[in-house]
Amino acid sequence: MARYRKPVRRGTKASDAERRKYLTWSVVVPLCILIGFALLYYRTDFSYTLRSWILPDGSSDTHTADEHERRNRKLIEAHNSYVYGIDISQYQGDISWLDINTIYDDVPIDFVFIRATMGEKAKDKRFAINWKAAQSRAKIRGAYHYFRPNENSIRQAHNFIKTVKLRHGDLPPVLDIEERPRKQSMDSLKVGLKRWLDEVERHYGTQPILYSGDSYFTDFLEKEFSDYVLWIANYNFWVKKPKKHWNFWQFSERGYVRGIKGYVDLNMFRGDIEELEELTIPY
Repeated sequence: MARYRKPVRRGTKASDAERRKYLTWSVVVPLCILIGFALLYYRTDFSYTLRSWILPDGSSDTHTADEHERRNRKLIEAHNSYVYGIDISQYQGDISWLDINTIYDDVPIDFVFIRATMGEKAKDKRFAINWKAAQSRAKIRGAYHYFRPNENSIRQAHNFIKTVKLRHGDLPPVLDIEERPRKQSMDSLKVGLKRWLDEVERHYGTQPILYSGDSYFTDFLEKEFSDYVLWIANYNFWVKKPKKHWNFWQFSERGYVRGIKGYVDLNMFRGDIEELEELTIPY
């Protein structure tokens, strides 16, 4: 009886190499090309996302509280001819307004921005209390609306108008835009932003202020909205001074003010108190 012999597999190494080569050219290379085209097509969005990871306009950083304070104090000292203020919302909780006077018990608070509304219907839970209290404690106050890109812009404008009663000496209304739209293009979003701004300007008789993050404004808004008074957020430690087109610079989200529990946003106005007063609603 003949002994069974296992068949010899010839050319196995060559076959494996060919399969790997085939896989590379048929799958990996097309995938890389596809990713390349996607990044090219969405180059602005990718750039914005990448910068938001590396240069956050938010709070994700590794610096200690002491490092934030030293950096904030140095900025204030380097720009001591400017005036300073804070912005608040319901997230600051119950504020002891009798204690609201200075930043780091040293720098006078000359203005306060207060969140009033969000989207079509939402209102900041503490706006009424904060708005009334700021009237007596802050030299100059202002109100802002948080814009929700996927909600109707005119209804958002009416939400703000119904909620905020501005008077002479208050800062112009502020539109806060930070989110990317999910249900429309950026061009469509810009149309909505302009509708909000125009509707609010018609009602109050003064051009609103536009707030946004530095990279968001540069990537998406600069071309169409550069003629507005700008309030720009950038918390990066290596930014030493406001850019020329920043009227207000929100330079920190980790400031200290006696009377407020936890951190509060710090802002500088690129000018003196007389120049700030010129921005307010005239008597």
